[in-house]
Amino acid sequence: MADSKFKSMADILAAHPLFAGLDPKITDLLAGCATNAHFLDGTYLFKADGPADTFYLLRSGEVALELHLPGRGRLTVETVHPGHVVGASWILPPYRWRFDARAVGTVRATGIDAACLRNKCDADPGMGYQVMQRFLPIVAERLQSTRLRLLDLYAPPAEVGRAL
Repeated sequence: MADSKFKSMADILAAHPLFAGLDPKITDLLAGCATNAHFLDGTYLFKADGPADTFYLLRSGEVALELHLPGRGRLTVETVHPGHVVGASWILPPYRWRFDARAVGTVRATGIDAACLRNKCDADPGMGYQVMQRFLPIVAERLQSTRLRLLDLYAPPAEVGRAL
């Protein structure tokens, strides 16, 4: 008898918040694009300007999304936690990463082959629409987070004792 802790890739995808509630036929189709991934502390999942060919659904561990600022070093824009997604640059050309993504501790994730997913979305526009509806809030959240961090970084220092 098979050990019940071993799940199919479709089950793993369906359990992740990004794809939870999606039609099982779609998660079965998406499973063909998915693999297990493991990263040790400090390992880069990807680097800025590299090809955005795989994105990750975090199952455990954390990932720091970082920017390199000339003269200032590395800035962590956001820390991504289990249940979230690392990488959205795979969606639109030129399919290049905008950030570095570095494992903070040991990371276990499900990697999704971006070209495979784009091809499946192109072949089934209804499915593609559902996938994009799930990704748009992630993109909007990341843009807002980055904007707020950069405002904090470049804002003029507050005057001490100044009344608002």
